[in-house]
Amino acid sequence: MSINSALLAGVSGLTANSAALAAISQNIANVNTIGYKRSQAEFQTVVNSQSQGAGYSAGGVLASARHFTSQNGQLQRTTSSTDLGISGQGFFVVTEKAENLAPNDARLFTRAGAFRVDNLGYLKNTAGLYLQGWPVDANGEINTDPSDLSRLRTINVGSVGGTAEATTRIQLNANLKSSQAVSSEAADAALLPPGPNAYDPVTNSMAMWDPETGDGVKPDFEVTVPVSDSKGGQRTLALSFLKSDVPNQWYAEIRAVPEGDVVTGANLTNGQLKTGIIAFTQDGRLDVAAMQALGADALFADPANAILNFGASDDGAPAADGFNWAAGLGIDDQSIAFDLTAAAGGLTQYDSASVVQATLTNGTAFGNLSEVKIDEKGFVTAIFDNGVTRRIAQVALATFPSPDSLTEVSGNAFRVSQGSGTFNLKTAGTGGAGLIGASQLEASTVDLSTEFTGLITTQRAYSASSKIITTADEMLAELISIKR
Repeated sequence: MSINSALLAGVSGLTANSAALAAISQNIANVNTIGYKRSQAEFQTVVNSQSQGAGYSAGGVLASARHFTSQNGQLQRTTSSTDLGISGQGFFVVTEKAENLAPNDARLFTRAGAFRVDNLGYLKNTAGLYLQGWPVDANGEINTDPSDLSRLRTINVGSVGGTAEATTRIQLNANLKSSQAVSSEAADAALLPPGPNAYDPVTNSMAMWDPETGDGVKPDFEVTVPVSDSKGGQRTLALSFLKSDVPNQWYAEIRAVPEGDVVTGANLTNGQLKTGIIAFTQDGRLDVAAMQALGADALFADPANAILNFGASDDGAPAADGFNWAAGLGIDDQSIAFDLTAAAGGLTQYDSASVVQATLTNGTAFGNLSEVKIDEKGFVTAIFDNGVTRRIAQVALATFPSPDSLTEVSGNAFRVSQGSGTFNLKTAGTGGAGLIGASQLEASTVDLSTEFTGLITTQRAYSASSKIITTADEMLAELISIKR
């Protein structure tokens, strides 16, 4: 009967508009929820099959929910370095537990990036979901896989300990006074045979100099350089210079201070590491060609390859002209390159005071973790108070062929559905995945003006549907009263 179908159509209108009101209510309630994606009830007509000559039968309306998951919210700046937003497509991969993940444990996807470090050092958002990423392996490399979720690990920044870096390079910017008077020891060394107090790197060296007793040879100029060993311990190297009787040439020695820090082989005494001659051109620059011509007599026969190679503490006795770190230090082998010919300075000989302009070294002492940074490519980097940085992991982003078809779950997260298609894991900024914004959060995509306007129209539509029911009821009442 047509009146009955009208009643049912009115009921379907009430049901559909109730669903629309529920969607609007959910949106308004989550207007300040980070990463929330608005939903909307969409209506479709229900048409009953019609028989010719039998009147019209109303089918009504059916409401279905549409989720605007692919719609991106505006990124807003925060003060926390672990707050993450995505500029573009993609979802963070998260899990409900941090440790002992099994292949059958659920992997969820979210845009809610308000992550904090929990009591175990894991990154967890406000819904209690843990951030997943590719960890750094033993070689410092990150191996990504676009299809294997089991390769991901919960990112932990609390397990990062202290760190140190050994010195591998020293740049020396210093000047030796060209008019420096030649000492008696250097003058005696020029005699044939050498004088009784002649400078000799083995028997009467600058490394033997003792100002209290007067033993050894007093350097005309000396530079001390701090270096870091493999454990971050601070060691000291001294470079001593003595003006030679030969113009534009200086005797030079490099030694460890104190001498007990090293064990040396034959031809080296009192902590010496290297001895020889440094030559300068007539315009005061280091004379590379002259030093190459000196060969074994030069401090470094090839100034462009001026390297000291320290053996480890547990190495055997060093060979002639070799040296190891002392056994009691328990440190690893180490190579230190000297840059004596830097374009901006280097080692020079001008007629001004002998002075050190700068000594530049790499390497650091032991440092503790001071903060964690995450860049736009998703690299999680630990920054230590000694200036050292170390990558911990890389955040993984998941993309889908149809993100709007993902299934919503509690915690402002989503689950894979048949309609969404399978996931693809990507690094930020590649393959259509967006960039990660650190210290940023994605705002809700809810527009209050749109939702309140929808409230008005939904309320009116609900009232109109209820009017259908009351009108049909009055018509049925008229029909029933015919018998009276």
